[in-house]
Amino acid sequence: MTTPPPTTARSWLREHSELGVCVLLLVLGVLVLTDALTMDVDITQRGPVGPRTVPVVVGAGLLVVAVLLAADVLRGGRGEAEGGEDVDLAEPADWRTVALLTGVFLAFAVLIGPLGFPISGALLFWGSAYALGSRHYDRDPLIAAGLSLVTYFVFDNLLGVPLPGGPLMGVL
Repeated sequence: MTTPPPTTARSWLREHSELGVCVLLLVLGVLVLTDALTMDVDITQRGPVGPRTVPVVVGAGLLVVAVLLAADVLRGGRGEAEGGEDVDLAEPADWRTVALLTGVFLAFAVLIGPLGFPISGALLFWGSAYALGSRHYDRDPLIAAGLSLVTYFVFDNLLGVPLPGGPLMGVL
């Protein structure tokens, strides 16, 4: 009869890796609550539902979910793999795609100020499509430009969230 191998801290953590998600949710919840409770609220904005209400509810919800998930994991609960998942975990990660997407997002963050959202958003959408494998060089830039303009108009005109227009500010 063989005895089971002794449990080390590393193997215990590997068996309970979902606790990392619990820690992430806990940190996010504390961050959201701290930010919401230290928010500078004008006296005229006070009322039953003010600008702090939603962040406080979301932050408290994150803390509750973190605690409930941690309790479930420590009682032996495990997440099940999706049946329809077609990811081969034996294959290495596609770091080229990750690097391209990271570069596209960083370029967007740098270019949104001088170029405005319509141009930098179009570059973001086209660059993301390219990084994810689309090679329709005639169609993708047109779709990206259209999507960027629609997003700009929805946020700027319909929702009242001002986005930088850049050099196209007078034209749009």
